[in-house]
Amino acid sequence: MLPKFLSLLIIVFVLSVPVFAQDNTKDYFTVENYYKIKWGYADEFINLWKINHYPLLKKAIEHGDIISVTAETPILHSGEDTRWDFKVTIVFKDAIAAMAADLTEPYKKQLYPDLDKLKKDEQHRFELLLAHWDVMTAKIDLP
Repeated sequence: MLPKFLSLLIIVFVLSVPVFAQDNTKDYFTVENYYKIKWGYADEFINLWKINHYPLLKKAIEHGDIISVTAETPILHSGEDTRWDFKVTIVFKDAIAAMAADLTEPYKKQLYPDLDKLKKDEQHRFELLLAHWDVMTAKIDLP
C-alpha cells in the first residue's frame, strides 16, 4: 500500500507543479471532501465531525500546515446519484501537507485524553456514511 501512496503523491505533486508555478503567491493545495450521509443522520454526522475532527484541523491551522477549513451543506436537494450532504474544503500549505497521512495524529492525544472514546465516536461517524470522496482542485486564472 505504501508504494501506491507514494506513487500517487508523486503524480499529484508533479501534475500540480505547473499549475502552482503560474501562481505567484503560495503553493496552496485545495481538497474538497464530500460526504453522502444516510438519510436522517446528517446533523449527527456533522456534529460528530465538529466535535472530533474539526479541532484537529484547527490545530493543523495553528501549526501552519493548513491555511483554512470551510464547511458547507446544500440548501436544496439534488438527485440521489449526485447528492451530497456535507462538504469540507481544506486549503493546505502545499501538496506534501495535503498527502500526509498522519498530519493531525500528533494532536489527538493533546485534545482527546480518552483515545478509545475518540476512536469509537469516529467509527460511528463513518458508519453513518453512504459515500465519501475527495476532489483535489486548482484555481484557474480568468481574464
